[in-house]
Amino acid sequence: MSEQRICKRCLAREMPDSAYFENMYEYIANIDPEIKTPEALYEERLALCKACDNLLNGMCRTCGCFVEMRAAIASNSCPAVHPKWSSII
Repeated sequence: MSEQRICKRCLAREMPDSAYFENMYEYIANIDPEIKTPEALYEERLALCKACDNLLNGMCRTCGCFVEMRAAIASNSCPAVHPKWSSII
């Protein structure tokens, strides 16, 4: 039997225990459309997070947020220490 390794630079939706995060995805799905990030921008933000060395198991090591939740609100930004989203806003 081989031990399954979890990618430390994965988003929560890519982890094997994604059922644990269902309430987060339900929250994201029900965000008021007026404040929700457009889907294309949301995916761009997540791509930047996936390329960042501070992503660990779906969480930002700089601020401690679940990046999928932070990215879902249009007015949110990447922590000031790592302003990677500013180039795509």
